[in-house]
Amino acid sequence: MIVAIRAVTYASIFVGFVLVFLPARVLSWAGVSGPGTIGMSQVAGAVVAAVGAGIALSCILTFAFVGKGTPAPFDPPRRLVVRGPYRLVRNPMYLGAGTALGGAALYYGSPALLAYAGLFLLVTHSFVVWYEEPTLRETFGGDYEAYCRRVGRWWPIPGRHPTR
Repeated sequence: MIVAIRAVTYASIFVGFVLVFLPARVLSWAGVSGPGTIGMSQVAGAVVAAVGAGIALSCILTFAFVGKGTPAPFDPPRRLVVRGPYRLVRNPMYLGAGTALGGAALYYGSPALLAYAGLFLLVTHSFVVWYEEPTLRETFGGDYEAYCRRVGRWWPIPGRHPTR
């Protein structure tokens, strides 16, 4: 249970800064204070953001309960996580966060926030390629290599059976 508390704490700090504070600054800099009315784009944006947030939350809980660790690089899972959303793609937490940001951009009708979401995904991709993947290869060796052959980094691999 302690690992779940750590995971929620670290994730809350990350989410609070990267997915709430910084997007709020982007909206403020762009002069967006909120939608004038609630229309279809706001409803669609809220649904997309909720789906993305749900994916990210599912990943955090999977890290805690399956991997016995957290999403924080300084307190990573002790076991290779290949269950839950990680059966389909190797980086669903980042995809969930990016989806949540995209939903917020749709909700607010903000190109600036959409650009922030794109920047988030670009920075995340760089982090994954240059830090996470080498670290996981070093930590989990052949198990991680086999996982990479079965599961795509960002998209499911057609014709490949996901990890159970």
